[in-house]
Amino acid sequence: MIPSWTWRRAESVDDFAQVVIPLDEAHLHSHAYRSRQGSDPAGQLDDDAFEDDGGRDKHGDGEDTGMLLMSSTGAEYSIEGLRREVRREGRGEKSTAYEMKSRLINKAIQDIGMGTYNWQLFVLCGFGWFADNLWMQGVSLTLPSLSAEFGISEKSVRYTTSSLFVGLCLGSFFWGIGSDIMGRRLAFNVTLLITSIFGTASAWAPSWGSVCLMYAALGFGVGGNLPVDGALFLEFLPDASSSLLTLLSVWWPVGQLCSSLFAWYFIAHWPADQGWRYFVRTIGLITFVMFLVRFFLFHMFESPKYLLSKGRQAEAVAVVQGIAFKNNKKTWLTEEILDAVVDDSTPQVRSRLSATNIIKNKLASFSAERIRPLFSNRKLGTTTALIWFCWATIGMGYPLFNAFLPQYLSHGGESTTDSLASEITGETYRNYAITSIAGVPGSLLAAYTVDMQSPFLGRRGTLATSTLVSAVFLFLFVQLGKSPSSQLAFSCIEAFAQNIMYGVLYAFTPEIFPAPVRGAGTGVASFLNRATGLLAPIIAATVPGDGATTPVYLSAALILAAFVGICMIPIETRGRQRL
Repeated sequence: MIPSWTWRRAESVDDFAQVVIPLDEAHLHSHAYRSRQGSDPAGQLDDDAFEDDGGRDKHGDGEDTGMLLMSSTGAEYSIEGLRREVRREGRGEKSTAYEMKSRLINKAIQDIGMGTYNWQLFVLCGFGWFADNLWMQGVSLTLPSLSAEFGISEKSVRYTTSSLFVGLCLGSFFWGIGSDIMGRRLAFNVTLLITSIFGTASAWAPSWGSVCLMYAALGFGVGGNLPVDGALFLEFLPDASSSLLTLLSVWWPVGQLCSSLFAWYFIAHWPADQGWRYFVRTIGLITFVMFLVRFFLFHMFESPKYLLSKGRQAEAVAVVQGIAFKNNKKTWLTEEILDAVVDDSTPQVRSRLSATNIIKNKLASFSAERIRPLFSNRKLGTTTALIWFCWATIGMGYPLFNAFLPQYLSHGGESTTDSLASEITGETYRNYAITSIAGVPGSLLAAYTVDMQSPFLGRRGTLATSTLVSAVFLFLFVQLGKSPSSQLAFSCIEAFAQNIMYGVLYAFTPEIFPAPVRGAGTGVASFLNRATGLLAPIIAATVPGDGATTPVYLSAALILAAFVGICMIPIETRGRQRL
């Protein structure tokens, strides 16, 4: 048994030799093959049904966007059969060796199926989503206390959120692109540690400025969770279980719920200069416990797609065998089969680099060369631009409402002036907790609808519908939310719709990009989300008027713009393989 803390150790096929079976016995152990046999017992479906004479997939889009339509039948378990399977490419060009090997690894993971390792990863990647909203909402819940303790006006204290978003911007960019360079495993283990250290330290900050500094530092850690954890979980997920990436977002409203319950307990029942400090210590401790579980109790495999993209083929194969071992399953994948199927036996040359050269190479990887493949063809380029636009508009629109929701609820629908914070009572924190609870079913519904065969559902349809509902109810919150009860009702519907929106957005985005640049694509998207989110508290703090209606109107307009952008995205990734 490999110790869980030896995350630097490279995987070896020697560790998992007992799980390897001959290729001609693979169909007896294939979860995917048995499932297809149950749905097509007569074997009437054949591979040719899914290709036209030009080799193009009849259901394909004609251009590669990092996804490949899933075959409805299994390939023959032979070298020729597997070769025919991985060369089905959905476009007129010849696939690269990486793309074909990536498809073969997809097939091996699909044949292993969901098991212990995948479900453990679901929980541990969920920790990252949990921590993201735990702290994002946690910071917003401390604003009234910071205003009261340090004598900052209600509008000016909103700049506190800007410091968090500075850290989130830097963290999402650094860890998103860095995971393509240094590997997913390092970011997976380190981000929660950084968050817990600086989050807990903020409880002892003596001034508003030092609080902002600590919030920025914890944001650098927590900012890497969503782009890294989503991409990581996706690359270990069997294609038949791809809706679980959307379900992963259920941890996000749970983080908000946990934050609101602790705030209700501590901030509402302790003096203003003590309650928020007890609160951030508590959620800091929770974050540190999650880091301990990840680092010491779980052995994290490096992503096989990352290893393959770096030419570390033997380790990629060992990881797939390790998944089979953890899941108590068998696998047919070996390095010999990989080379025989793809017919690419060029030896991998490894050279020793000095520490200086390693640093130079890593810095060079952050250049435009890392981004350029995202625009390698018209459809992928259009999709990349539109999905980044949606991330940017939602990134500004979401915090304009949610980051200051405790302040909005405290007014009970009445306007206020730019004075010290209104008193936030236990009822306000109670209503915020109810709103958090309402968001949880949204993530569950999103996981159900993303794979439904309907023009109004699937990834794109569900995302567009939830975004439109979110925009509409933001307008209604201002127009009709004239009492605490009506505000509570509209904010609950808003939480429900927005959790669907974010759940699908985080699943849809990494599916679009090929694995070698998946971290870059999702990292830039997340960076734009955080960068525009950085502007939200600045706008909310400087907007003329009472600051309680104009920010919400702007939030609604931005999310409505995102809806238009989503409708223009030219692809649907439902039912496609990830390269």
